Amino acid sequence: MSDMREGQDEYFVEHDEVRRFIDEVQRARQVTPNVAQLVEDLKPTFGRLLATQGWLPEEFSVPYEASGMGGGIGQYLLYRSADKSLTLFSLVVPGGSSTPVHDHLAWGLVGLYQGEQHEEVYALEHGNADAGDAALALAEERDLKQGEFYALLPPDGDIHRVTTTSEAASISIHLLGNDAGCVLRHSYEPEAARSNSFRSGYSNVPCDEE
Repeated sequence: MSDMREGQDEYFVEHDEVRRFIDEVQRARQVTPNVAQLVEDLKPTFGRLLATQGWLPEEFSVPYEASGMGGGIGQYLLYRSADKSLTLFSLVVPGGSSTPVHDHLAWGLVGLYQGEQHEEVYALEHGNADAGDAALALAEERDLKQGEFYALLPPDGDIHRVTTTSEAASISIHLLGNDAGCVLRHSYEPEAARSNSFRSGYSNVPCDEE
């Protein structure tokens, strides 16, 4: 159930664990204006969220065939602040599927709640993503298992592609400093040095523009 009153935070998952986590995040944001330090300070509480099972409903843990990212990828909004400067969502990537190469345009923490993933991290070599020309270089590859997570501090780590390497779908939890499903961001074609504007959307909540 969500709190949809105008000017109020929206919770799409009613669970004490989610409420506790968001309360800790919001308290940290009030006292730590430096984003890099904020992300560092939030790592322990984010790790605890990933390690706690049972709070993510089944309906937010399944693939979604009408996905804005393709490949049956589900992106489910779990929480959004009233000013849309903070979101928590689950990303469900079926076994063997990959996301497009994409960016987030926000600071954040991303970690695995279920399954295993391979991540390719890219860096922008030259070009302008807004203009459609963006030459990328592969900067890092890593494998992630349940409970492992990483930070996004644009431009560092902000452009990536993830592939589920487990047989079952992988579920990653994203804490981001924007309304990631509804803002315009970029997908990339590294081989062609091209970029495109896209809105990934949420599988359970429409964006205002929709």
